[in-house]
Amino acid sequence: MAKGVWRPLTGASHQVALEILLDGPLSRAELSRRVGLSPGSLTRITKPMVESGLLVEVSAGPTDPRVGRPSQPLDIIPGSHHFAGIKLTADAAVGVLTTLRAEVIATAERPLTDHTPEHVAAVIAELTSSLAGKVQSELSGIGVTLGGRVSGRADVRWAPFLDWTDVPLGLLLAAHTDVPVVVANDVLALTEATHWFGAGRGVTRFCLLTIGAGIGYGLVVHDKVVDNADASLGLIGHIPLIPDGPLCERGHRGCAMVLLSSAAITEQISTALGRAVEYEECLQLAAQGDRVAAEVVGTAGQALGRLIAAAANFTLPERVILGGEGIRLAEVAKADLLEGLHAGRELLAVDPPIVHLAPDFTDWARGAAVTAIQTFVLGQ
Repeated sequence: MAKGVWRPLTGASHQVALEILLDGPLSRAELSRRVGLSPGSLTRITKPMVESGLLVEVSAGPTDPRVGRPSQPLDIIPGSHHFAGIKLTADAAVGVLTTLRAEVIATAERPLTDHTPEHVAAVIAELTSSLAGKVQSELSGIGVTLGGRVSGRADVRWAPFLDWTDVPLGLLLAAHTDVPVVVANDVLALTEATHWFGAGRGVTRFCLLTIGAGIGYGLVVHDKVVDNADASLGLIGHIPLIPDGPLCERGHRGCAMVLLSSAAITEQISTALGRAVEYEECLQLAAQGDRVAAEVVGTAGQALGRLIAAAANFTLPERVILGGEGIRLAEVAKADLLEGLHAGRELLAVDPPIVHLAPDFTDWARGAAVTAIQTFVLGQ
């Protein structure tokens, strides 16, 4: 695997780099205003960043009276650093290689046939090495995400889909590479990526709902992802949505998990049809008018609408973003979703704008890469 040296930015340097990374190119005058530095201080900070190749002066603009010379806006060189992002599911490790601006330049996937931590770490190492071989420069960071609770950006405390408890994944990966590794919860990482580089860019308050193997929720308020020790537990999955719905394994009637997870939908339809049916076939049958599938998928659409309503009622988001591998449900059951949304809202309330992410794991893996990018830029 490619070897690299972790050189995170600190202090005002990372503030400057962050402004340029997200909104560049920016003039020195605009940067001075944003970060509260004098032109002289800004020049002292940015000079080594330009010399190192992290920043570049782009085409000259009009004369800037604050510095007495033609303005040369500063921008990030996206290809100056590369990052690998790995999203772990129960079945696979999905990887991407990105630039400093989280532009995906390569993707790859490996099956997970063995959930032992040592095997998974070896798969991650091989996958990352394969991705790193796509570029000439060394990696600046590796991000790994999974469903569950993570502490210290390295230790997996609980990961139900892998049946893990207290796994030092960061330490296991350190045996394979000198490149710094960040381990994070997948929904929080996807929320961060959506906030910095995706559909939530420039939106100071939005919520992200994901459906698939699990039910996830991410929230951005005042331009910052809301995070605490419980944010990675999937608490929203057990919110009751349909009063007469089926019981989940914890005894909750009609909760999000028992109505919206891909396993719950496939189990109900497979049982009713007397044969095993995969998730995509369930949606296809519903779209074609199959009575059994249409009823189950329609109920799920209603539940998703009610879940969006609850999130909108409590957080008043400027935008609701829907993601996850099961999110095509929102298209197939759109009418039911809107009915459930309106049933859970005040009649005078305006529907929040709803944006859909792609129903695959590339965005999730990109979110993993963004955790490494954030660590590099912010020096966390």
